[in-house]
Formats: sequence, structure tokens, C-alpha cells
Amino acid sequence: MTTLRAFTCDDLFRFNNINLDPLTETYGIPFYLQYLAHWPEYFIVAEAPGGELMGYSKYNTTSNFWVMGKAEGSVAREEWHGHVTALSVAPEFRRLGLAAKLMELLEEISERKGGFFVDLFVRVSNQVAVNMYKQLGYSVYRTVIEYYSASNGEPDEDAYDMRKALSRDTEKKSIIPLPHPVRPEDIE
Repeated sequence: MTTLRAFTCDDLFRFNNINLDPLTETYGIPFYLQYLAHWPEYFIVAEAPGGELMGYSKYNTTSNFWVMGKAEGSVAREEWHGHVTALSVAPEFRRLGLAAKLMELLEEISERKGGFFVDLFVRVSNQVAVNMYKQLGYSVYRTVIEYYSASNGEPDEDAYDMRKALSRDTEKKSIIPLPHPVRPEDIE
């Protein structure tokens, strides 16, 4: 049985198998520690039964899927929301509903915190993820031009800002799509 639990500092040394996925954004350790300090309830990891390893493990368990997010925005402008910073599932554990379960947990936390919606950014080219998020009730709110930096001389890539309204947004204002794309510097 899969175990869902809070992410810990030790997990920073045990989740490289997930972060090596080319579609998963990776960050420096201080970034992860900042999230862990400020929004620990939004940093969830799932462990596989039996401690299956794809590298090494300190405690005979391994983190094979995780979600990281935060709460941000303005309550007065009805923009208080949960934000999915990263969601990743190790390749051998995909298509088991784990991403959907982790998203559900993040949405529940955002509901309890009084959020109006949950949002996330996803590469336009990552149609597998875009379709999964649509199946989970998310819709494209806007396109962000050149949101993702490229490497190896490739052009920067656009992102979709996808949103799902929560119960506090009774009129679903937060998910009305913008008619034009924006640039990263235009995002609040």
C-alpha cells in the first residue's frame, strides 16, 4: 500500500530518480527548503511499499512521487489560491492514479485555507500532463509566453497557466480565460 506523508529534509537526498525526468523542473536545495519551511502542508511525498530503490536509500524506503505547492495571492481581490509548484511521479509508477491523488490532497489543503482556486504552470508541449490536468477539472486560464527557459540553444517554451475553481469561487470568476497571452513579467 502506498504511504502519503509530509516531505522531510531527508527526502531531498532521496528523490533524484523523480527529478531526473526531463519534464520535471529542478531547483536548488535552498528553494526546496524555503517551501518546506513556509508551506510544509503543501509538500507531500508518497512512498512505495517495500522500499523499492532506484539508487540508494538511507532508511530502506524511497520517494517515488511527490507534490510541492504553496498558498499565495490576495484575499481582497479574490486571488488567494493554492499553487502547484511541482508534481512528479517516477516513470515506473505512472498511470496508477498517484498524480490525481496528490492533486486531490493539494486541492483539499487549498480548500481548508480558503482558496478561490488552484493553479499550475505546464509546458505547452507536455500534452500528456495538459490532458491529465483537464481530466482533473483544470482549464487553460492563459498562455505565458517563453515561461520556461530552454537549454542547448533551443528557444524558450510557452506555458499554460491552468486553473481549477474551488468552492469559495461560487461564480467561477477565477477560471474565465484571458483572451490574450501574457509574458512572465506580467504574472502577479
